[in-house]
Amino acid sequence: MEQHFGLFIHWGLYALTAYAEQVRARLCLSRMDYRRLMTFFNPIHFDPDAWVDLAWQAGMRTICFTAKHHDGFCLWDTHQTDFNIMNTPYRRDVLRMLADACARRGMKLSLYYSIPDWNHPNAYNPASSHQCLPEAGDQPDTIRYRAFLKAQIKELLTGYGPIYTLFWDIPPHIDDPSINAYVRQLQPDILINDRGYSAGDYATPERDVPEGNWFHHPTEACQSVGRLSWGFRFQEDYYTTRYLKSSIDKIMAMGGSYLLNVGPMADGRIDPVSQMMVRSIGDWYNRVAESLIGIRPVSEPLRDSTSNQPFLAVARDKVWYLHFYDGLVAGGITLDPVRTKPKAVILLNDESPVPHAVTTLPDSWHWDTRKLDSPALHLFSLPAESIGHEPIVIKICW
Repeated sequence: MEQHFGLFIHWGLYALTAYAEQVRARLCLSRMDYRRLMTFFNPIHFDPDAWVDLAWQAGMRTICFTAKHHDGFCLWDTHQTDFNIMNTPYRRDVLRMLADACARRGMKLSLYYSIPDWNHPNAYNPASSHQCLPEAGDQPDTIRYRAFLKAQIKELLTGYGPIYTLFWDIPPHIDDPSINAYVRQLQPDILINDRGYSAGDYATPERDVPEGNWFHHPTEACQSVGRLSWGFRFQEDYYTTRYLKSSIDKIMAMGGSYLLNVGPMADGRIDPVSQMMVRSIGDWYNRVAESLIGIRPVSEPLRDSTSNQPFLAVARDKVWYLHFYDGLVAGGITLDPVRTKPKAVILLNDESPVPHAVTTLPDSWHWDTRKLDSPALHLFSLPAESIGHEPIVIKICW
């Protein structure tokens, strides 16, 4: 998996409630009551090119779209269930529209598919989570449900062009390698995540920044702009862009990819706050993107001998990038054991030069030996106060 920054989109009937994408379960709605939302879903302001433009301008090169979430509502012209977009007042295949918009821009399209399905009479799986209890007339049957699932996957992977990744959601705790094998038969180049019926190609930490310095397995983390919901929510508790930038910086500096989620409103528009956040994050990302794509860990361990400042050090060719994902604790750092003066040191955030010298500092004195440490590369006059709203990235050219 190549490193990438992408847009995750959770959208469906639940947007009408402005509550959360799992509203049916959280408010204990019956299947019949929830299905009535179909008669009101008419996203007349849906403009897939606007979605793609927003993502592209933010430096994102992939879009992962919820073709079907846990509620079972399908946002494409499926022939496997009537619970789909074609039976709403809108009556247009929004996945087709989005796929065409991605193709026009050169944006890679990924698809999210929920294994739980609260609308399907055979889908209930007590071995899994995120399950609504069966209703009268349901007949839980994993064999029949998997046949339905494969029929839908065939539609998705044969009718909408090349699909970059398949994002299964909610592990079923049923081992069936034939499902992923079938996916690869339909699209040999596709990448599959680790939440399906068998092991996939990459891990998917959610709303979490793992500890460590480098991922040793392909990883695509995901987080939403809001703390309370992945779908559109009225009175959402939005994260700060500072928090999200730090998460993105650390995940990608560890060699991972990142999906940032928004939940469009019921009329098809992405709400103004989410748009502002994506643009703000994209402004920072575009300035430092060279330090997050196609990188590897710096070959020798580095530390700040001055204050034990946390950072990640990565490289590409003869350039190092230091990622201060939580900002700076002081206006200078000393890189130990670097003893050579580089050709240039640049603050990537604004392309300004960073003052530096190979020297000894007073805090490297040791009373037991009555000696100073060997000279090391000291970076100083760093904007620890003025750039507190975003992670700081320093570029060192050798």
